[in-house]
Amino acid sequence: MPSSSLYIGLMSGTSLDGVDGVLADFHGRGIRTLQAAFTPFPPDLRAELMALQAAGHNELEREAIAANALARCYADCVAQLAAAAPGPVRAVAVHGQTIRHRPELGFTRQTNNPALLAELTGIDVIADFRTRDVAAGGQGAPLVPAFHEARFGKPKQVRVVVNIGGIGNISVLHGDGRVGGYDTGPGNVLMDLWIARHQGRAYDADGAWAASGRVDERLLAALLDEAYFRQPAPKSTGRDLFHAQWLDAKLADFTDVAPADVQATLTRLTAVSIARAIELETPGQPAQAVYVCGGGAYNGVLLQELRTALGGAVTVASTEALGVAPNRVEALAFAWLGYRFMGRRPGNLPAVTGAAGLRVLGALYPA
Repeated sequence: MPSSSLYIGLMSGTSLDGVDGVLADFHGRGIRTLQAAFTPFPPDLRAELMALQAAGHNELEREAIAANALARCYADCVAQLAAAAPGPVRAVAVHGQTIRHRPELGFTRQTNNPALLAELTGIDVIADFRTRDVAAGGQGAPLVPAFHEARFGKPKQVRVVVNIGGIGNISVLHGDGRVGGYDTGPGNVLMDLWIARHQGRAYDADGAWAASGRVDERLLAALLDEAYFRQPAPKSTGRDLFHAQWLDAKLADFTDVAPADVQATLTRLTAVSIARAIELETPGQPAQAVYVCGGGAYNGVLLQELRTALGGAVTVASTEALGVAPNRVEALAFAWLGYRFMGRRPGNLPAVTGAAGLRVLGALYPA
């Protein structure tokens, strides 16, 4: 009997809102989404995962307990998706929750308990996708450009796929098989932090609070004066750099800037840093279109800021225009990486991550 072509992909990202999952079918050469699901994090789990981003008391035990709770959230999402499957699911591919990312020190940490997830679901689990790339000298991120090329690439057309989760990253699809990309810097992480601090909300819905303020150009210049933005690729980043302490240090000389104006400025920071990266990676042959996925795709003010930062001459749309809802792209990417793993095919792009070569990514936890 041929192996099932059905896979479940799970992604919980830097925004720490919950688990996005997809049921995907990779029959033949196709990449088809059959079902999607979302499992929100309980407030106490979200708070603990946030706290584990930095060193703290008894963190080894706390991480292990949080990993078990996280695996149960993953299992809930899997149950929703498996119920809709037209046949057996071959594997669950799960990213885990990044709590440290230090490739310059030779490690990246995505907390998870994939063995427990295999026990709870009765399905093979593939996890730990990033560490092999780091072991090969790479950044371990971003891993999605290979999938973006497979799903969104078009011959003879330069396209850019921008993922705006907590952190922003770009995939430059040159239309001739070449793919570039890296983390551009903050996506939603600083905007979410600021609105949570001042209004107690998890995110700025459609950029409404940012729209009520005005960009402070002095503050924007100070925010852009960060060595990471000038660092050459390959590179990757996360909350290890762009966190509350980083923002507070930048704001120390701008106590006169109103909170809404700070939010407007942070929104432009995300747009400008992404636009500059795109322009740097497409010299002489500008992109025909830019497609945005992740939570940032639902922020209309941010998308308009990105259009403006790109000079207004490039089409900016969500990946919905290419047939995949923005909030499903990353989970689908990890389902694809799981599919690649099961076929013992590489999932990284050395030109993107800086790894010594192509590598099969992931580790298997049989049911």
